[in-house]
Amino acid sequence: MRARRVSERVSRYAVQRRVMVDSNVLIDVLDSDPVWFEWSAKRLVPLVDARALVINPIIYAELAAGFTTQEALDAALDPYALIHDALPWEAAFHAAQAFLLYRKRRGPKRSPLPDFYIGAHATFAGYSLLTRDPGRYREYFPKLKLIAPS
Repeated sequence: MRARRVSERVSRYAVQRRVMVDSNVLIDVLDSDPVWFEWSAKRLVPLVDARALVINPIIYAELAAGFTTQEALDAALDPYALIHDALPWEAAFHAAQAFLLYRKRRGPKRSPLPDFYIGAHATFAGYSLLTRDPGRYREYFPKLKLIAPS
């Protein structure tokens, strides 16, 4: 007797891949940025609906600079159903290695280390990264799947 094929689509059971969202995208939406609001909001909405958005303490700290209290920041972020993910130790090592390569290539002295932590964390965790500033991520984390402007 031949086994019957299951005709249900596999995607019905597929789990939405998590996406780390860069602070610049959240700032665009929170501040109604006149240039980037539409692009950022269009990409955030389906990920919010899927409850697939992730931030880490670095992203949270970058966002905190625009708020006077932690309660105000948490209230502003609440509609986005963000998953809070701690930084893995392995990501810290990879962030430092990417940053050293950046410095060897004579990158500017301003502190881009937070971007390297974000890129390493997303790469190590297997997340995609939603950002509108993909330059460093593309160059130093070539395996990282980016959702970014062309």
